[in-house]
Amino acid sequence: MKKLLIFFFLLFNLSAKEKQESITMGIGLYSQTQPYKNVEKLLIPTPIVFFDNNIFYVRWTRVGLYFFGKKQKNYAWAFSLTAMPRTYGYSSKDIVNMKERKNSWEGGFSFIGKMQNIYLESMLLTDILGRYDSYVFKTDIGYNFKMAKFSFYPSINITYQSSSFTNYYYGVKKIEIMDNRIEYIVKSDYQLGVQTYIKYPITQKLSIFINLKVDKLSTEVKNSPLVNDKYIYSSLLSCIYTFHY
Repeated sequence: MKKLLIFFFLLFNLSAKEKQESITMGIGLYSQTQPYKNVEKLLIPTPIVFFDNNIFYVRWTRVGLYFFGKKQKNYAWAFSLTAMPRTYGYSSKDIVNMKERKNSWEGGFSFIGKMQNIYLESMLLTDILGRYDSYVFKTDIGYNFKMAKFSFYPSINITYQSSSFTNYYYGVKKIEIMDNRIEYIVKSDYQLGVQTYIKYPITQKLSIFINLKVDKLSTEVKNSPLVNDKYIYSSLLSCIYTFHY
């Protein structure tokens, strides 16, 4: 293990010497609606970090380690180990006679390919903390462009959600049945989403950074007696600063 850490340390230093590195840091306010009945939306402060030295990366709240890939002038592709938070769920106090459904962390493998302004990324993620104890598979296709001083990063994504995932967050067990709530078992499904990142520079190093996202729930999920919305809306408003070293 010690030799492995030394190897990555040396690799990091060699990479840093080849070119000037940068790290972007900031703070923002994240908002996410919950599709459940009588459950308030999330509204939490969040740190913002973007860093990528072709070995390690941090993308907002997601982290990763590359282990195979290739980078050329017009294209690049890479496989990595990655982990990110899952901000779904509710407290047992929010919905009467329902057990708590907790947030989690997901980890797994990611593949990303880029060609000019277009990128495609697929991730196979499993539940690290054992909340729903299964997996999801997500594919994201995006494009980046500039308009005046604004930089836009729109994308569309499709996520396969296993039945263990959908039942944990949207199902109703026998012990949770009430007069106005039947047992509900949710099958595996696909969830569609669109989002965009927007960046506007205030100075050469200081910028406003925004994220807007909409996820459309599947028919299986929408029919759950716990759900009263067809969409999950999320947004981020932040201020970020880029350091060079």
